[in-house]
Parts: sequence; C-alpha cells; structure tokens
Amino acid sequence: DLANCKLITFPVGIYKAMRSVTEGIHHISLANNELKSLTSRFVTTFSQLRELNLAGNYLHRLPEEVTSLLHLRAINLSRNRFRHFPEPLTTVSALETIDLEENEIVEVPVEKLATMASLRSLNLRANPVGPEARLLVRPLVPFDLLLSPEEPVPKA
Repeated sequence: DLANCKLITFPVGIYKAMRSVTEGIHHISLANNELKSLTSRFVTTFSQLRELNLAGNYLHRLPEEVTSLLHLRAINLSRNRFRHFPEPLTTVSALETIDLEENEIVEVPVEKLATMASLRSLNLRANPVGPEARLLVRPLVPFDLLLSPEEPVPKA
C-alpha cells in the first residue's frame, strides 16, 4: 500500500527490494498520489496482480502491457485524467470490475466491452460519456453499468 505518498513515479528501489517476492503480490494501492503515467516495467514486474488501485492520480493512459495482467480482477482508475477509455483493459479476460468514475471519458468501446465475459461492473459515473454508452444495457451486456443521470435539456 503506497497510497497518499505524493509519489510522482513508482520508486525504482522497490523493484530491486521486492525482486524475489513480486510473484506473491496480488494487491497494490497507489491511490491519491501524483502519478502521471504507469510504466510497462511496473506492469511486467507485478504480473500476478489481482487488484490495482490507481484512484486519484493524473493518469491519462495505461501501457499496452496491461494486457499481460492475466489475473487482474479489479482496477480502480477513478479521479484521474482519462479522456479515452483505456482500451487495453478490454482484452484482460479476468477483469470483473473497472472503476473509471470522475474522468473525462466521452466515448466508450461498446462492442469490445460487450465481449468481456468476466466483467461484472463498469463505473462511468461523472464522465461526459456520449449517448452510445447508454445503449450498453441488459441483456446486451451481462455487467452492471453505472452512469450519472442524464442532464435535462435546458429549455430555451
């Protein structure tokens, strides 16, 4: 747990210190730091992750290597700076929960999300998502989609 540490990057020393135990690390929290990016080295080092909490940072994209996190079940990317849905996540077959609340996401890869067999919950509240995301309703997709209520159209 490295939450609330004012980290700008993941400390390189931790890679060296934890080299022999990285296989046993299943949960990492880097919430509420000042991370602007996640490196491919981080993802490949902690390949056995099941839960990753990156809420409250300045992230706007994920490295492609995130597709190699075969055991990842939950990722929290809320309160970041994503403008685009992090599409590499759509190929992580074990993912059950994706939290993207309070980002700047407008478009959602509806077709790719619909093929995610393990996905149970996708939180897109407080994002300016377009109307196509609202088409992701049961029975089309087997997961819970959380969206902010639509803003009423102001009368002229």
